[in-house]
Amino acid sequence: MAEKKTIVTYKGLKDIEGELQDLKVNKRREIAAKIKEAREQGDLSENAEYDAAKDEQRDIENRIEQLEAILKNVEVVDEDEVDTDTVGIGCTVKVFDYEFDEEIVYDIVGSTQADIMKNKISDESPVGMALKGAKVGSEVTVEAPDGEFKYRVLEIKRQEM
Repeated sequence: MAEKKTIVTYKGLKDIEGELQDLKVNKRREIAAKIKEAREQGDLSENAEYDAAKDEQRDIENRIEQLEAILKNVEVVDEDEVDTDTVGIGCTVKVFDYEFDEEIVYDIVGSTQADIMKNKISDESPVGMALKGAKVGSEVTVEAPDGEFKYRVLEIKRQEM
């Protein structure tokens, strides 16, 4: 069975590659120094610093594994080829939220880039799925865990990189 492709923008790809590089080069070196320092304190059986450093090392190695798996199955969206007639990954979309009577701007990104605090929403999220394929002027209903709400698409453009 083929693994699912991870869709990212070019900026998302660079972010993943940068994080992976930082983990492999800097974080591994830092954690090795922490482990060495903790070992020098003697008895490891009751050494909290050693245990904490080993836990951190495990977390770093797990994250490296995750990022490498993402990069093996990545598909990069070419921003120059993003269709601005319909909402999709790589688009910035301005919508009118009927419930709160306000305009909201979202960047539609792949799931690995999603960050709701920065209004970067995944194409797989309830809002992302509802907006996907919509055109300017379209009204969409979002089926979310906390109920239904409506948006009207006001503008679609390419994300600024």
